[in-house]
Amino acid sequence: MAAALAGLSTALGAALVFAAVVATRRLWFAGYVSEAGIASGLYRVGVVVLAAGLVLLAVAVLPAVPVAAWLLGAAGGLAAVSGAVTCSAGCPLPPYEPATVADVVHGAASALAVGACTLAMGAIAAARKDRSRWLWGAGDVDARWRRVSTVAFWVVGPLVAAAGTAMLTVGRGYVTGLLERTILLAVTAWLLATSALLTRRPG
Repeated sequence: MAAALAGLSTALGAALVFAAVVATRRLWFAGYVSEAGIASGLYRVGVVVLAAGLVLLAVAVLPAVPVAAWLLGAAGGLAAVSGAVTCSAGCPLPPYEPATVADVVHGAASALAVGACTLAMGAIAAARKDRSRWLWGAGDVDARWRRVSTVAFWVVGPLVAAAGTAMLTVGRGYVTGLLERTILLAVTAWLLATSALLTRRPG
């Protein structure tokens, strides 16, 4: 039930965020997705709904891979902070632009939420029965779930590293914007796939 609700919440939240971006930025790729939240309450609601989906997924994942569940729960809390704290116009971030405290809090919460999801992918990919049960549960991880998480980890991990490098070297622009959107799409796809696999799992 938790996995099914997580999937529904993730799908709804992603749809709301996408609608807000289209309505306010018309899929303009040079800016940050978060800029849609400046003028659109729909965006902020969507992010909070996504945060709820992460927490629900954490509940579903807990019996199998506790460490991944903790990371997903942390990602949900950070996503909620990101939705609650709106950045200023342009979502400026150092070192290229002067930023307010709210900008830094919003940016850090968003980045850490994505990072926690990426680590959760890696934790599930590495789950084995011979690992510590306190961290890895019983290692009762479906092979398909492990494969999906492994692929997602090796796709998203390098993209996150590239986005971080781009933010520090070239700043806001098309490169950073495209990387950000690709990461968000990949993470959302993994969340939906994980929710579906756990929902269909017998017992």
